[in-house]
Amino acid sequence: MRKDGFLRCTVLVIGLFVMALGVALSVKANLGTSPVSCVPYVYSLGFPLSMGLISIIVNVIIILLQIALLRKDYQLMQLIQLPVALIFGFFIDFAMFLESGIQTSNYLLQWVFCLLSCAIIAFGVFLEVKANVTYLAGEGLALAISKAFHKEFGKAKVGVDGALVVIGIISSFVLLHKLEGIREGTIAAALLVGTIARFYSKKIKFVDILLGNKEKKEPEMQAYTVDDGNKIIITIAREYGSGGHEIGEIVAKKLGISFYDTKLIDLSAAEGGLTPEYVKEHEQKLTNSLLFDLYEQNYAYVNEEMPPLDILFMVQSKVIRDICEKESCVIVGRCADYVLKGNSNCFNTFVHADKKYRIQRIINEGIDPSMAEKELERKDRDRANYCKHYTHGIWGMATNYNLTVDSSSFGPEVSATLIIDALYKHVKKE
Repeated sequence: MRKDGFLRCTVLVIGLFVMALGVALSVKANLGTSPVSCVPYVYSLGFPLSMGLISIIVNVIIILLQIALLRKDYQLMQLIQLPVALIFGFFIDFAMFLESGIQTSNYLLQWVFCLLSCAIIAFGVFLEVKANVTYLAGEGLALAISKAFHKEFGKAKVGVDGALVVIGIISSFVLLHKLEGIREGTIAAALLVGTIARFYSKKIKFVDILLGNKEKKEPEMQAYTVDDGNKIIITIAREYGSGGHEIGEIVAKKLGISFYDTKLIDLSAAEGGLTPEYVKEHEQKLTNSLLFDLYEQNYAYVNEEMPPLDILFMVQSKVIRDICEKESCVIVGRCADYVLKGNSNCFNTFVHADKKYRIQRIINEGIDPSMAEKELERKDRDRANYCKHYTHGIWGMATNYNLTVDSSSFGPEVSATLIIDALYKHVKKE
């Protein structure tokens, strides 16, 4: 075996041992184990078998499920998961022995052990991912589901973890006639382990240096400054139903420059090798910023891949920048004011309106009147979450823009004129 391979395997084994220490500590905390460990723990209470042995059995079953799902597409190299499962199972039993003297005397101490176990497991995951030898069986199953059913890995991982928790709960009531191994600590592990592992990946660099891994830089969202006095770039952020699209079209027509809104969907699809339908469905929306953060942290388990929605944002950002290098234009939405931050040619606007006006507009566009208010709130919430996640700013805050316009007071035509007048004064001032 080459030195590089031996070193990676060594780091993997260390990572497995660290994870096992964390799993054993979560058992000692007695607040519930992680989703992946809850089934082995429950069955170790119901049968005269060790948790490590049952973990091996469960992982072998999961590996067989991978083979059944992928069939001829299953890569034989991934059978290395079998010895990994054996080593991990042995380490769990050894860690349980090492930590046999640990006692939890009160609820606060239980939480201390629980949170410490999350940090330890996350460090083990971090080492396992950096080693880049193979995946653990649970992540391998999520990848198999992702490939077999064309689902995003993050969603498949959530599904696998959820299924294991459900199996653990059912098994607990059947075998023990009460709930064991799945408690608030299980939720904490599901929420924290991936997030902490991503934190380690950003802050700890010596493992990459040791293994010779190429540095994976965070994508730069403010890559450069364009300085061309002959260009005019107007960005229009807008509340749903305020008429931002229509106002943007009028501004572009009056100035004789290009207009980009829905056209960005096709351009982003072509740039990123995506379908226009996918871009349309997923751009400019995050139903819940916290839920997305939880979904996103699952990617810490698979060689630090970037979540699909992050890829879409980066692709769309590149498209916007490429456009603005070539021509004057009006761009609606897509956090363009942030993407083009530092661009001296940008004039950033925000279009808002009172609720009654906005509701009437979207009803006129075909929205069911009984659903109009809820749809208005949902769209605005999605846009606010999207802005918060990708810009770390507050959507609609006046200080982020050169001009804010109440379209319900002026209407589309006058609002467009106000933007143009303000633009000329802004350019003249500079």
